[in-house]
Amino acid sequence: MIEQQLPLIRDPKALLLAMAQQRSVADVLRLAVDELAHSAIASAEAWEEIKSLRTRLEQENDYLQEDLRRESFGEMVGQSVALETVTQQISLVAPTDSTVLITGESGTGKELVAPEIHTRSSRHQRPLIKVNCAAIPRELYDSEFFGHTQGSFTGAVRDRVGRFELADGGTLFLDEIGEIPLDLQSKLLRVLQEGELKRIGEERTRKIDVRIIAATNRNLKAEAESGNFRSDLYYRLSVFPIELPPLRRRKEDIALLAEHVLSSLSRRFGKPSPKLTKANVAELVRYEWPGNVRELQHVLERALITSPQGNLRINLNAAAATPRNKAKPTAVSHDEILTVSEKRTLEADNIRRALEATAGKVCGESGAAAMLGMKPTTLSSRIKSLKITSSSRSRT
Repeated sequence: MIEQQLPLIRDPKALLLAMAQQRSVADVLRLAVDELAHSAIASAEAWEEIKSLRTRLEQENDYLQEDLRRESFGEMVGQSVALETVTQQISLVAPTDSTVLITGESGTGKELVAPEIHTRSSRHQRPLIKVNCAAIPRELYDSEFFGHTQGSFTGAVRDRVGRFELADGGTLFLDEIGEIPLDLQSKLLRVLQEGELKRIGEERTRKIDVRIIAATNRNLKAEAESGNFRSDLYYRLSVFPIELPPLRRRKEDIALLAEHVLSSLSRRFGKPSPKLTKANVAELVRYEWPGNVRELQHVLERALITSPQGNLRINLNAAAATPRNKAKPTAVSHDEILTVSEKRTLEADNIRRALEATAGKVCGESGAAAMLGMKPTTLSSRIKSLKITSSSRSRT
């Protein structure tokens, strides 16, 4: 067998011994050739296997990266269709120098979009300067935006570089742009159109190269039509509009957002991150979140502060947590008096929703009792008293 002869070509002494045993040189050479061929075949097979594993790992890595991108886009966490539309828009417009107008309700995270656009642009090595237009006193707009020279007005004790100059070569993010007074908007428009400005008290004209990203929770189109916002400035800003969806349109993102927020808060407070139960998630999903992501952050921060270690108790107004549906006959105004029967019906409906949300589980952190804020024994008693026969309540 060849395998039995392989030591001959690996060990010179064995080779001499074989020759001494009157084996022919041709036999020894044939064994050597067989060994080399065997090694070459083994190496080729090993190389092909390595290539196959490498391809598989690359594909798996691509899949994992794509999965991560679906769940998190920078600080924008979620995987809903509504959020995916926004991230696609960001990816499209970021490499360009087009002006972007970000709209959406208060608390939707408009301030997170500008950094994502800037980071993915060719200007990422230059600064991103942020301005909250609503926080600037009226008399300081010119100085804040365009700068001033020493002595140009009372209090100008030194030269000051404006925000436009600071952002030269980079990006200027004008948050709450709808708050700029109407008579000052023409100055902003002129800078955007001409790409140059003058500091207060200076005759020199300075060239600037700035990309503008603006954000507002106002309907600027309606404001322009009503004369409360310059229409020419509106059209200049809205080259590429991006509308952020409210949280009630991306309910499937709430669990991911809550986990992300709790993790960040836990690091900030130096506390262990509490477990987010199914009951917690169900409670958060039912709420309509008029304050959007910002309200979610505040609710979770309060919960983390007030909850026992490892046991997250979220305090949401019971009426607000109930889905708003005016067509329901159970909707009750504050001044309406209910009969005993009507009260029992409302309570039974509320318990059924809790049981459905927890798949019939009564006890434990993720059970209906915890969601309703009552003891499991009390809930079991109420289920029996109200004759709730839902098939989902079999688990305890």
